[in-house]
Amino acid sequence: MQHDATPGLSILIPTYNEAGNVAELVSRIEAAVCADPVLSIESTEILFVDDSTDDTPLAVARAAEAALLRITCIHREDRAGGLGGAVLVGAAQARYDLCLVMDGDLQHPPEKIAELYRTALGYEADVVIASRYAEGGMAAGLSGAARHAVSRASILLVRAMFPMRLYTCSDPMTGFFLFDRRAVDLDQLRPLGFKILLEMLARQKLRVVEIPFEFAGRFAGESKASMRQGLHFLRQLGQLRFGRMSGFAMVGVLGAVVNVALVWLLGRLGVGVVPATVIAAETTIVGNFLLQDRLVFGDLRSRHGFLGRFVRSFAFNNVEAALRIALVVQLVHLGWMSAAAATAVLLVVAFVLRYVFHALVVYAPARQYRV
Repeated sequence: MQHDATPGLSILIPTYNEAGNVAELVSRIEAAVCADPVLSIESTEILFVDDSTDDTPLAVARAAEAALLRITCIHREDRAGGLGGAVLVGAAQARYDLCLVMDGDLQHPPEKIAELYRTALGYEADVVIASRYAEGGMAAGLSGAARHAVSRASILLVRAMFPMRLYTCSDPMTGFFLFDRRAVDLDQLRPLGFKILLEMLARQKLRVVEIPFEFAGRFAGESKASMRQGLHFLRQLGQLRFGRMSGFAMVGVLGAVVNVALVWLLGRLGVGVVPATVIAAETTIVGNFLLQDRLVFGDLRSRHGFLGRFVRSFAFNNVEAALRIALVVQLVHLGWMSAAAATAVLLVVAFVLRYVFHALVVYAPARQYRV
């Protein structure tokens, strides 16, 4: 689509069940824009990218009727990529190249919008980050000591994993930032959940400037933070640092622990080496496939039906397992290793073979299987 070349600001607000916050949010954004000499009603727009199951789209429509600002609501049914995917959808539809991302719950104060915009213009930055942890910033809106501790620990972890890219960034996990669409290769991003800024900073070398802000409490509604989001974050971090193989390895490690534990437990219960190894192998083959299909190769599942994916994976893993079991029996028979130790060693060797097969065959483009 054609984009307006006039300097201006597109405010992208990904929402999920934020109906109670929309009217207040729009009112405060409009007041902040009107109060600043650099911004203007004519050159500022708001794009809500909505994944809600409540009346958020209706609330946006009502706010748009009363507002002076141009307001658009893009409602998504698929919710692909979570909040990060919503940001990319908004960026693709935005009228202006300077795009500001903020939450819809008023924990990101609209009164900071003008400062982010003016900082981007003054410093010619690719990304301007509103940081809770820069000097003068505060994270008071995080509920409880546990949330504060998790936030701090997460930031230390990502900065340790990306020391060069995040050297000068105090808050790569914030959801309140402005980016220049012309400087960010949006096609390179692989959003997963909340941390779209981390995707941008980790995958590309960008000019970053920070300003402090005070993270406020929610105006209405409930926090979307959950254990599931935490798992998405760990998966995202692993893929950013190590690629898809890291997720495959994490599932494989879990399966290996279960496999070895089952062999040991069944042995203690008097089950022979062969049946114990078979039972453990079949259990982990099915469990690993289900986890990998959802967590590791979830974005590629549309290339084949579930049954096709399962059959290919199950068949290969059983052939591999049969060979591995034969080797386990041989190693135990020779007295070189215990059954549990032999299983653990051979699982490490099998990991590479399984990953290559799944990446190139199970989740390969469907056309490779056309006759």
